[in-house]
Amino acid sequence: MLEMLSISYVIAVAECDLELTSGQKGILGAMALAGTIAGSHLWGFLADTLGRRKVIIPTLLMTNAVSFASSMMTNFWMITICRFLTGFFICGASASIYAYLGEFHNQRDRSRAIMAASFVHSIGCPLLPGLAYIIINQSWAFTIPILDIVYRPWRLFLVICGLPGFISAIALLKFPESPKFDLNQGNVKRAMETIQWMHRFNSGNAESPLQIQLILGEAEVQPSRDHSKGVNAVLELIWNQTAPLFKRPYLHKTILMCFLQFGTYITAHGMFMFFPGLLDQLVKAQEAGIDRITLCDIVYAHNPLEASADQPTCTQSLSLATYGYSITLDIIYVLGFLVIGLLVNAVGRLAILVFVFTGCGACGVLAVLVD
Repeated sequence: MLEMLSISYVIAVAECDLELTSGQKGILGAMALAGTIAGSHLWGFLADTLGRRKVIIPTLLMTNAVSFASSMMTNFWMITICRFLTGFFICGASASIYAYLGEFHNQRDRSRAIMAASFVHSIGCPLLPGLAYIIINQSWAFTIPILDIVYRPWRLFLVICGLPGFISAIALLKFPESPKFDLNQGNVKRAMETIQWMHRFNSGNAESPLQIQLILGEAEVQPSRDHSKGVNAVLELIWNQTAPLFKRPYLHKTILMCFLQFGTYITAHGMFMFFPGLLDQLVKAQEAGIDRITLCDIVYAHNPLEASADQPTCTQSLSLATYGYSITLDIIYVLGFLVIGLLVNAVGRLAILVFVFTGCGACGVLAVLVD
């Protein structure tokens, strides 16, 4: 969460360091999501073939490395490439982690466990503006001659936002592969060892092993790993795993899931990437005595690279009210996850989806119209 959304605060304060226009801000904000789209199929294939854990740990470490590199970039194109790679690698972990978690739970508790993880994930939202306020609003800066960059707080902010992924990768070194994946791959012995590990972890009792008489597999069987070598063999394996998604009986489910994911990303991440900067301009407009202004007015009125010479052209920090509003909205976001986690089993996932998408769509339309 911190890694994906940290750029929303950076583009609001790094516009002159990176010489960003409004259009370039949009491209920079979208690059991580473009990387996510580009890598999602590859990482999904590898997670189903090699294992969840073997994808999650390397991609988290690579994300951290690329995030550190992006903090050192000096122009738009270099940081854009780094943000694309950030999204490319982080989607390997973010897409696999829920499958990894769910496969440690039974059917009854799986949805609740995933919602609990989503709640913890969402805690990063109110933490993000808090971190941004503590770090970005500092006034220090120094030059690194060998890299020819002025190191400002927003660069440190990118590095710190990448640390949770690194810590998570190190922590996962102590955890096994999911037992369901091992079972579906025919590795019953390792699946039983993992179940025993879970029993010891949950009970705290290493002396009394869990008595397992029989393990029943599910009707769903994951494709076994093909040991054939060569590019053609790999492409054939990818095709064999992908093609059934676009045939009956899975076609309508594939279309539905793509539509839901598109709606989720365009409403949540699409708006959030610009939200801190827009909110800061709205607060400054109110402080200047402008009582009525729309979001569209803010977008079209603010372009620092076209400002006149006698006006301030750079935003090096955001107003305190901007952080306050951001934290308030993010707390509501976290509470929403908590409420959904409590209601999902009682109300049903379909009702939750319909309510959330309808509410978000209505609020998105109203946000453009009100002033």
